[in-house]
Amino acid sequence: MSLKKYKTIAADEVFEAEYEINKSKFIAHVKQVEDEESAKTFLQQLKKKYFDATHNCSAWVLGVDGSKQKSNDDGEPGGTAGNPILETIKKNDLVNTIVVVTRYFGGIKLGAGGLIRAYSHTAALGLTASKIVTMTPMQQIAIKINYNLLASIENWIRRQNITVEGIDYAENVVLTLLIEPEKSDKILAEITDLTAANFEHEILNEILVAVERKET
Repeated sequence: MSLKKYKTIAADEVFEAEYEINKSKFIAHVKQVEDEESAKTFLQQLKKKYFDATHNCSAWVLGVDGSKQKSNDDGEPGGTAGNPILETIKKNDLVNTIVVVTRYFGGIKLGAGGLIRAYSHTAALGLTASKIVTMTPMQQIAIKINYNLLASIENWIRRQNITVEGIDYAENVVLTLLIEPEKSDKILAEITDLTAANFEHEILNEILVAVERKET
């Protein structure tokens, strides 16, 4: 079964943003998580760090298809915190993502509508501050060529903006290329023309590669 493209947060980083309204302080933390256990662990870490906060509300979307979703109001009026955070994640088409919004109450009640707006806005600020990547299926293809063809192949690779995952300099040169699966046949045909069919290739694995995208 072929791999599926999806959007998520860059791995191994935690992104943060703050928002203040009517003396209440909201802090968003955003992280990529692969499963519910990881999401729960991250949430507990933040609850421990912000033990003196009034609320630590959260939501996550898991699975490439976004089928596992959960939100928690953590004591805020029902539907005013966790669900707005969850809807913000979904609006951005993100999966394998958790957002935790910590609130320090400032003494002035915001009302249900105000809470919904505050939690949505803080979650959105957190996602804006995050590095969002598109996990993109790429086909690994190993190309074996003679050294006399290396310069022309490297120039062609640069012009095509192809990613070279690795180069092995042995009796011949073996370049491992990362190609979008639907472009593999076209790329191999071009290499055939470029080398006058004087090359060998091996189709390796299809993998997911994080491609960074700037969100607007």
